[in-house]
Parts: sequence; C-alpha cells; structure tokens
Amino acid sequence: MVKLHRHDTHEHDHRHEHEAVVGRPSARPLLVAFGITALFTVIELLGGWLANSLALLADAGHMASDVAALALALLALWLARRPATPQRSYGLYRAEILVALVNGAALLAISGVIAWEAFQRLQHPPEVKTGLMLGVAVSGMVANGLISWVLSRGGAHHHNLNIRGALLHVLSDFLGSLAAIVAAGVMWVTGWYWADPVLSLAIGALVLWSAWQLVRESVDVLLEATPRHLDLDEVRTSMEAVPGVEAVHDLHIWTLTSGVIALSSHVEVRPGVNWPTLLARLAHLLRERFGIVHVTLQPEAPAHHPEPFRGCTLESPDASCACLAPIAGGNHTDDMSSDD
Repeated sequence: MVKLHRHDTHEHDHRHEHEAVVGRPSARPLLVAFGITALFTVIELLGGWLANSLALLADAGHMASDVAALALALLALWLARRPATPQRSYGLYRAEILVALVNGAALLAISGVIAWEAFQRLQHPPEVKTGLMLGVAVSGMVANGLISWVLSRGGAHHHNLNIRGALLHVLSDFLGSLAAIVAAGVMWVTGWYWADPVLSLAIGALVLWSAWQLVRESVDVLLEATPRHLDLDEVRTSMEAVPGVEAVHDLHIWTLTSGVIALSSHVEVRPGVNWPTLLARLAHLLRERFGIVHVTLQPEAPAHHPEPFRGCTLESPDASCACLAPIAGGNHTDDMSSDD
C-alpha cells in the first residue's frame, strides 16, 4: 500500500530537460549575421547620404537597429546559458524574451521615424541620385538575403523568440532594400521623386507589422498567457480522459522561454488508482501530444479536502477568493490510499 498524506501530495514531475528537448541555438549564426549587418549598415548610411535617398537612409537606420538587435540576441543567448540559482530558480531564460520585447519596441520606434520623415519629403520631394541608390540597394538586398539564410539555418527561429526577433529585423531589411530598388527604378525611368518617400512609407508599414507581432508574443510570454497554439479546454479534456482521473482544476499553461512550455494543475484521482503510474501517463500525454515539457501536478482525492482547499484556484478572480478562506480542520490527515 502506498499512503499519501495531504502534506505530501504535491508531487512534481519537473522535467528540467530544456537543453535536450528544445536545444539552445548556436551563437555562430548570430555572430556571422552581426558582422555582415554591421558592415552593410555603414555602406547603406554612406550611400543614402551621398545619394540623398530617404529609402536608403531608412533601410540603413533599420539595419543599424539590426546590429543592436543581434548584439542583444547574443547577450541573451549567453545569459540564458547561465545556471539557475536559489534566487533565480529558473535561471535567466526570460532574458531572451526581454530582448525580443526590446527589439520589437525598437522596430516600432523606427517605423514611426520613417513615417514622419516620409511625410516631410512628400511635401517637398528632393532630387535623388538614383544610380548610386540602386547600386547600394541591390548590395543591401544581397546582404540581407545572406543574413536571413544564415539565421534560418537549423530552424531555431521556429521555437526561439529571440532568434525570430533578429530574423524579423533582417527580413524587414530585405524587403526595405527591395522597396529601395523599386523606388530607384521608378525615379530613374520617370523622374517621379515622390517614389522615394512613398516606398519609404511601405517600408515603415512592413516594419510596423513585424514589430507588432514580436511585441505581442513577447508580452504574452511575460504575462504567462496560455500559448496561442494551445487550447486550455482541450488540454483539460485530454487529461480528464486518462483512466483514473476524476477531474482537473486550477490548470495553468505558460511559456517559460522560447520553446519551453510549462503546466501546473490539481488532479482529482479516483480511489484505488496508483498515483505514480497515473503521473507518468499524464506527463507522457502532455509531452507527446501538446509539447509541454515541464509538468507540476498535485493529486487530490475527490471531495477529500475541505472546500476552501479544493476550491482554491487562480482560474478566475471570484474563485481565487477561496484561497484566502480559512481551512477548517487543519489536522485533517486522512490518507489517500492506492494499491501498489
């Protein structure tokens, strides 16, 4: 017989296997991207100034933000590899999310600056040296294409928000260079210099869109929202369908850092069910079906504990009041038993 007293029922299946499950991305692609981006930022700044092209200067400004974004991404990657401490039991994994948020905010600011300058130039379009502008824009597009390829190799951007933020910067630059090429071609053929600020606005819109996506996802992680690709009710239903589970409550799912999803819940276990076996089944289900790698489950016997204890949940403001209610019978130590 296995006896679990109330004070022993907070069982954990802490799967600290973030490295093996997700795999921390290599710093090498970021270092290569950083070097190429820094070089072409200088080239585009000089080219935009000599050609008097806002589209080139806007793209150069965006590339300058890429240099900062890649530097922050490298810093975050280093911080995320630091070991956990008693004060920071999760380590510094969230540094990646903070950097992604900073990158997104920087992109929002850049899009605003581009839009303001483009509005000014729409009123008085200046003459642009289209030949020089075209040459620099083509070289910038080639550079951004190369950097995008480097950052996307290995697929780290699919699950790492920090890498994805850096890649979004670079992809926006690629489209910005393409827009600058189109503007240069239009001005060269037609002499219509409004093309420069008009295409700059298009660049700003692209930057704004990618920035909003990045900021929204970063804020979701920091607020510990349920990941967008998971349905909380579907997870609950799947857990309750496992033989031996009576009910699931106080269920929470959140993202610890990019690619590392955690879950905690109270599980009401039917009489006679072996909890260690059931725990293993639930952990396997959550990992294999939903990709949840860090699981904390608390077993409870149905209607076994005082109501304030059973009703304590953070799933709604009203329900959380039960957590503050006094629990009668503090020495309540009936056993929850199961066959071994």
